Amino acid sequence: MRRRFEISGLVQGVGFRPFVYVAAVGKALSGFVVNDSTGVITEVEGPSSAVDAFAEQLGTEAPPLAVIEAIRVTELVTTGGTGFVIDPSQRGDGRRTLASPDVATCDDCLRELAEPGDRRYRHPFITCTNCGPRFTIITDLPYDRPTTTMVDFAMCTQCRSEYDDPTDRRFHAQPIACRDCGPRLEFVDENGRVEGDPASLTLARHRLGNGAILAVKGIGGYHLVCDAENEDAVNALRRRKQRGNKPFAVMVADLAAARDIVEVDDSERLLLTDSRRPIVLLRRNRDASAAVAAGVAPDTSELGVLLPYSGLHTLLFGVVGDAPGPRLLVMTSGNRGGEPIVTDDEEALVRLQPLVDGWLRHDRRIHVPCDDSVARVVAGAELPIRRSRGYAPMPVALPFDVQPMLAVGADLKNTCAVAEGRHAWLSQHIGDMDDLATVNAFGAAERHLEMLTGVRPAVIACDAHPGYRSTGWAGAHSAGRPVISVQHHHAHVAAVMGEHGLDGTSPVIGFAFDGTGYGPDGAIWGGEVLVADYKGYRRFAHLAYVPLAGGDASVERPYRMALSHLRSAGVDWSPDLPPVTACPADERAVLAHQLASGFGCVDTSSMGRLFDAVAALIGVRHVCDYEAQAAMVLESVADDDRGADGYRFDFVQSEHGDLAIDPTPVIIGIVDDLRAGKPVGRISSQFHSAVSDIAVATAVRARAALFTEADRTTVVLGGGVFQNVRLLGECAGAMRAEGFDVLAPTRLPPNDGGIALGQILVASGA
Repeated sequence: MRRRFEISGLVQGVGFRPFVYVAAVGKALSGFVVNDSTGVITEVEGPSSAVDAFAEQLGTEAPPLAVIEAIRVTELVTTGGTGFVIDPSQRGDGRRTLASPDVATCDDCLRELAEPGDRRYRHPFITCTNCGPRFTIITDLPYDRPTTTMVDFAMCTQCRSEYDDPTDRRFHAQPIACRDCGPRLEFVDENGRVEGDPASLTLARHRLGNGAILAVKGIGGYHLVCDAENEDAVNALRRRKQRGNKPFAVMVADLAAARDIVEVDDSERLLLTDSRRPIVLLRRNRDASAAVAAGVAPDTSELGVLLPYSGLHTLLFGVVGDAPGPRLLVMTSGNRGGEPIVTDDEEALVRLQPLVDGWLRHDRRIHVPCDDSVARVVAGAELPIRRSRGYAPMPVALPFDVQPMLAVGADLKNTCAVAEGRHAWLSQHIGDMDDLATVNAFGAAERHLEMLTGVRPAVIACDAHPGYRSTGWAGAHSAGRPVISVQHHHAHVAAVMGEHGLDGTSPVIGFAFDGTGYGPDGAIWGGEVLVADYKGYRRFAHLAYVPLAGGDASVERPYRMALSHLRSAGVDWSPDLPPVTACPADERAVLAHQLASGFGCVDTSSMGRLFDAVAALIGVRHVCDYEAQAAMVLESVADDDRGADGYRFDFVQSEHGDLAIDPTPVIIGIVDDLRAGKPVGRISSQFHSAVSDIAVATAVRARAALFTEADRTTVVLGGGVFQNVRLLGECAGAMRAEGFDVLAPTRLPPNDGGIALGQILVASGA
């Protein structure tokens, strides 16, 4: 018999054709296997028992990186044949296959990298079928060497032999290379160029060990790198990059080295060592045997830690035969503040010149910029913070069919997305849309996503904020296509619903707690409780409005929000309160006039701004160098005692007919405790519990008012405030104890990095 299998999913760049080849040859079947734009197609011919066994093996023994979505089977007329071959890839029209994310160096390659007798010993670009760059080097599909930036490197005889050998781990591995035929390193500094892998690496490691800051070209762009134990080097990097106090990530050689500086439980270990290799936010090890410089993460009790994910990273730490080098490396995006990550070599020499003492680079082109991903673990489950390298462009399954659509996301932590049928593809992290370079990077990412997926959007979804640059981009690039605006917090709730596969037939109680979102009443929303499905929402409750004076000025200077909340609570601006003394006298006079007259003010219900206000009120952070810094510090200082009595919010009826959650008694309680000398760690802990308590109480009220006793009520938690592990864990646990089904983000960030999915679902349901 002869049978045709059309396999769709993530089946290119993961060793699927070699797997099919070996399976077919092992059963003495004739036929072929080929990549095309929709996936992998194979036809096999032979005894029916062998063909059936082959079919079973396809579904049960696929390569570890493969994700099979569907196998379409067709019975054919036999044609004869004496062998099985891998045919050249074909281009097809219409739907595309899934493109693979970049994959961290596998254990087999790491063993070869450190084995002095291996021909790839100390080869920085070691890779095989099971690991290496994918997404960042793909220029077109189907995925073959000519459609990647590896087209620039002709395989040597030995690499070609491995590539053609069905028994070899590098059989049809497209990024395959070795020291003789692959990319090469060079080191550049004020003294000129040093070419060649050994010499470049030796010099780079020497310079890092002596306090230098280097620009190191990785898989998805340049990193700025220095010795994380060298306080002078870390402070110099922070000063040059104008980083403020924003934490740096630390790369460590292996899991044992990670445990020298942070605590790692089993769930965190699995995430840290996963082939995606995100930066994982971990608690500092109080008995640390390695001394991380204080300047690495000066405001938090956590460190962002990641393991090497390329051969070059591993070699920076050293392998057998190398002299000792740095044990911990700061590894931060190679850019200046607010700009996209640098990928081009000549551009790096210009844009990064004020920041670094040298460049360690290579000649493999990066086609797609891709920052490191960031995640943390909450109650054993992954909570993405930034979804990028290792994750993009893997799709998210949708609960219903959607027409071809583009969602442009929001202006902070921007990602865009395309969708069609039952899939949405989110881009890598693009960044904040606050300069032309990022807007241009957005356009390039959107075009690449369309190319990879074959989606040709007929509709564009955007945020309802009329001043967002992403919204402006949607209008300017609509080309006559409908543009559907989506309320920001509705999109947050819908994104979590969608990633959990809810079809929207039953409404949920959605908590959207964040910093900023445009409300239809013209206020700045951010402490929202919505009863929602994909078609619409009802605002059931919200944090009571307080004036936000001066826009971004009050975001960047949390003492202003503290003073606003004090005034709204009827508390005098007494000089014994930290935000009063933090605010200069002349600014305080202007602010008092603004709050009294309403001049330059807009109402806000933002939970993020309340966290800022409390951080300033207890004196732990008055000025922010980066988004959410005050809230992060507030979380970091909280003690572990959850049992003591805390503060209570009040419910009041708002002028709009919904419930307002009034923080007045919380603010008064905090002031009283400050004056009584209560430790700020205790106050912070009680504040977190108060927010959790009011969230639970609001959910209970919504259930009683709008649902029947027979309903199984679902609560959704979304928005950037739920990046707070303490708050998310307390809310979810207490709500489940009250009988709610609780859904929190596990595949997409709760912040604006996941909002494009919500835009797609709401626009499709509109």
